Amino acid sequence: MNSGLRKFIFHDLQTVEGYIDPPDALVFLSLLKAQTEQGLDGGIAEIGVFYGRTYFLFRKISGDRDRILAIDLFDIEQEAGGAATQYDRFIENGRRLGLPVDEGLMIRRDSMQVQAEEIVGKIGRVRFFSIDGGHMLHHVAADSRLAADSLADHGIIAFDDTFNPAWPEVTVGMADFLREQRGMFSTFCMTKYKTYVCRSQFYEFYCKVISEAPNLRAFEHLETQFLGSKVARLHNPMHRRILYELMIRSGMAALSERAYR
Repeated sequence: MNSGLRKFIFHDLQTVEGYIDPPDALVFLSLLKAQTEQGLDGGIAEIGVFYGRTYFLFRKISGDRDRILAIDLFDIEQEAGGAATQYDRFIENGRRLGLPVDEGLMIRRDSMQVQAEEIVGKIGRVRFFSIDGGHMLHHVAADSRLAADSLADHGIIAFDDTFNPAWPEVTVGMADFLREQRGMFSTFCMTKYKTYVCRSQFYEFYCKVISEAPNLRAFEHLETQFLGSKVARLHNPMHRRILYELMIRSGMAALSERAYR
């Protein structure tokens, strides 16, 4: 893997407040890279931007090649008394990282008010759709339908916070979506924080990507079953997570990627 991307994932990206951790960043990289190599093009979309950690990961991986659409209310205030808003912080993070935000590809409203036609009109059919918006059942139901309706045939949907006991309705919503699709979509990968699904005709392709990706060899590849699909569960052993956190807290962030070799 390009050393510049490793530095970005393990060092620069960690300066942006957010929730995507290095294992999932490496999954995103592996999947997007495989799509590009196979000519499986399309836009990239994200619901739930926060301060941009996932957005800037997309920007760094795709460069200027892909159109990236960000959907968020952007209504988080850091502090009372006129401090910077969420959107201001997001834009500033882009300037600081040298990855300026395309403000023409922002939708600053509730994702439940967005239509698939609007997404496709801005970025074309979507090859990778990250869902990390509202965590109640009605949010997940609406966002998953929106993703499916705007997805390219080869597109991937990544659901955040699945199987997190703090947000049980996320898992219910994802499972409801898969059942409602009646076999049209299959789950091919799970991590501690995310679940990855695709249309069933691309299931074998993405399973192979996950099993063979050089960037994912550091993880234990375990097999589980979920709603009729064999799923690769990428296990990040506790000793590696502890080592990584110790390096970060000891001021060794620039070297922390070595924990994942």
